[in-house]
Amino acid sequence: MSRLPFEAFVALRYLRPKRTFVSIITLISITGVMLGVAVLIVVISVMSGFDQEWRDRILGFNAHIKLYQADPSQGRALRDYETLMKAIRTNSMVTGVAPFILQRSIVESEPAVGQPQTDVPILFGIDPEAEKSVSVLPRSMIEGAYDLEGQTLLLGSKLAANLRVRVGDHLMVYSPTRVREMLQEKKKGGDDVKYLGFEYTIKGIFDVGYENYDAMFVVTSLENAREIYGLPDDTAEGLQIQLRNPLQADRAREELAASCAGAYYMATWAEDNRDIFNALATEKNMMFFLLFFIMIVAAFGIVNCQITFVVQKTREIGILKALGATQAQVLWIFLSQSLAVGVLGVGLGFSLAMIALRFRNEFLHFMNRVTGFQLLPSSVYQLYELPSSVEPADVVVICVTAFLACVAAGIFPAWKAASLQPVEALRNE
Repeated sequence: MSRLPFEAFVALRYLRPKRTFVSIITLISITGVMLGVAVLIVVISVMSGFDQEWRDRILGFNAHIKLYQADPSQGRALRDYETLMKAIRTNSMVTGVAPFILQRSIVESEPAVGQPQTDVPILFGIDPEAEKSVSVLPRSMIEGAYDLEGQTLLLGSKLAANLRVRVGDHLMVYSPTRVREMLQEKKKGGDDVKYLGFEYTIKGIFDVGYENYDAMFVVTSLENAREIYGLPDDTAEGLQIQLRNPLQADRAREELAASCAGAYYMATWAEDNRDIFNALATEKNMMFFLLFFIMIVAAFGIVNCQITFVVQKTREIGILKALGATQAQVLWIFLSQSLAVGVLGVGLGFSLAMIALRFRNEFLHFMNRVTGFQLLPSSVYQLYELPSSVEPADVVVICVTAFLACVAAGIFPAWKAASLQPVEALRNE
């Protein structure tokens, strides 16, 4: 004797594969649920992977919180920042603090042969020693050395390629503000007014793993940045603050605002990169809702299968009811079939998704070779491999939602079967 409940025993016997049209529809329904779950898990995991990968790369070069002077009477200069840094370091959530100057610049190469190349990158003035506690920059050198002694610069790899320069070459650096002042003086009639830039030697080339940063940053010491922009000694534009947990940036900002005496403005990494992460979150949500329609199609397949099954088993339903089966038992017989389809479809879909994610990059490289072009261009996505991050919460939501859709799809056919009267069922036969 079977130890299964009566309803489950009959439902599994009905689900046993037979060479009938209903069995084919059932197989198609299971396949639809499997593909829907697999595609959803793969796509959402890849989107989460992009989010995690870009977050790691952005936070590797950017501090978790940036602090600026908010007092209009002080201008943009942050004075006595050493005292402020000491106060910030006392917070248990903080792991590092470093001053910086961040402004646009104009750079021009000085080639021995050929035309000079010009670009307008962001000049990043730093304290070389303090920067080690807040950034991956000191560990990201691919040529030369992390050395900012004297009139020296560090360049991003993409920017160095655009300017056609290497370690040891020279660059002229101009401040847009001073160039503008020179032009204004010239308009007033000062024909002899001339502003020359500052000549610097390239000491190193870095690659922080994010092409946008490698293409837009020139790094020098705070002293050189002050000289270029005409800032007072012992000042900075702001402070970079590194945290133990970047996800607690808002809480850390509140604590720092309460402990730091003075008018300061603090921006978190999420605010500085709001557009990127909002776009990723929106795309992830849209992908979920759009791809969930695959599950809805599979649910319609289950409804079709169950209705056909009820019509086919009308005589058996009449016999079961004549033998004493209750409406609830008949309902559970047919609802158990939907439960079985849901369990099989979700389980197989999860397994297929894990296999697909495991071999995602092998498949990507295969498709690149077959199609002849890059399906994941690094110039657009800043990545060379397809990332993925399987978030348990996302997987649970997908699997539970798919299972509930399967169960909901079987409620109406099961209710119709349970509502059949024995006499009418047998008379129709």
